[in-house]
Amino acid sequence: MAFKLHIAVLAFPFGSHAPPLLALVRRLAASAPDALFSFFNSATSNAALFNAIACENIRARNLWDGEAFAGSLFNAVELFLGAGPVNFETAIREAERESGLEIRCLISDAFLWFSSDIAEKRGVPWVAFWISSSCSLSSHVYADQIVRAIESTETAKQEKALSFIPGLEMATTADLPAEVFLGSNPSPMAVAAYKMVERLPRSTAVVLNSFEELEPIITKDLKSKFPNLLNVGPSILASPTNQDAAIADESGCLSWLGSQNRPKSVVYISFGTAVMPPENDLAALCEALETCRFPFLLSIKQQAMKSFPNGFIDRTNSFGKVVVWAPQQQILAHESVGVFVSQCGWNSILESIASCVPLICLPVFAEQKLNSRMVADLWRIGVRVEGGVFSKNGAIECLQEMMTREEGVKIRENVSLLRNKALAAVDSQGSSSNNFHKLLHLIPL
Repeated sequence: MAFKLHIAVLAFPFGSHAPPLLALVRRLAASAPDALFSFFNSATSNAALFNAIACENIRARNLWDGEAFAGSLFNAVELFLGAGPVNFETAIREAERESGLEIRCLISDAFLWFSSDIAEKRGVPWVAFWISSSCSLSSHVYADQIVRAIESTETAKQEKALSFIPGLEMATTADLPAEVFLGSNPSPMAVAAYKMVERLPRSTAVVLNSFEELEPIITKDLKSKFPNLLNVGPSILASPTNQDAAIADESGCLSWLGSQNRPKSVVYISFGTAVMPPENDLAALCEALETCRFPFLLSIKQQAMKSFPNGFIDRTNSFGKVVVWAPQQQILAHESVGVFVSQCGWNSILESIASCVPLICLPVFAEQKLNSRMVADLWRIGVRVEGGVFSKNGAIECLQEMMTREEGVKIRENVSLLRNKALAAVDSQGSSSNNFHKLLHLIPL
């Protein structure tokens, strides 16, 4: 097929950043079949993303990252961001030579702040995609004011309410991502977030995988700063994919769930792929699961199992199942699942809402603590351990509240109401659908 135009997509290959960006690109590609989308990403990330059904007009293009992924995750991120501008520009030129088409638009993970500079050099629009919640974006936008507010207190480390940020009045500085604070020796991610905020006003559009009705006050405030702030999600509802054929339930999770006798009786636990909870937190959760004896399905990396209490798996195998990988979307959609114990990454929260499954929050890093505050105190679709310190007794209290008490029933009803709002947003005349059509008009398709 002869394509009429060429669009570059710049991905951040760490954590859960790349999948929602690809989901957005697939929606755009379906709406513009004569456009070629070059998806620039690491070879490892691309291999994981493009192992399912491919789109004819999306090309996975691997970056020349060399040794960029050696060492720890944070070292890898630092190396990747440092080499990013040169690597992406080199890869874009090669894609242009190969396709015979110059880039007409650049879409990127908003975290890749230098995308703005690449787009400006080429004189093309830049669309920034923020993969997390509106509240976390707001925390970065207000970073300077937050720092001044902290410095105005008698003790710099004193916890302070965020009453001056629209929509975040119930949160405090203790809930914020570490990347909000530059400090004297800032991390590469903190520097990238700061530079991102500086450049976002130059963007043609700031796109979020969320829906306006979830955080209306924050959305209104951010729209005053970025006129083309477009919530186009949740992508899991806006463009659902039938993955049943692609999922091989090798660990038997779905069949195990099918063997449970009661609906909403299973505790599902998963912590994503980036960072595991502290060993003490994980051990406390295991002790709570063993004490409560609710049926549970725990998906966790093999190396993290060393934090389990001795004999935990043997003592709980009559009512629990532990696996190293699980098909999360299918599990959350299963009628046997009653609650989701999660770090509260944004993708997991949206999947939880889409499947009407309430949350028990065990945040670990980045925006997860702020997300968990919203889950528990604003949206009321889950709970978090009192005081934020995970313990055996605290975990038991959360499990019993969600699985056996009237409070859990009310929280489940709240999730259902929020799911209905999400479905309305992605309906043909809903806010997210209207925003997506606006995005199509802003991109030179």
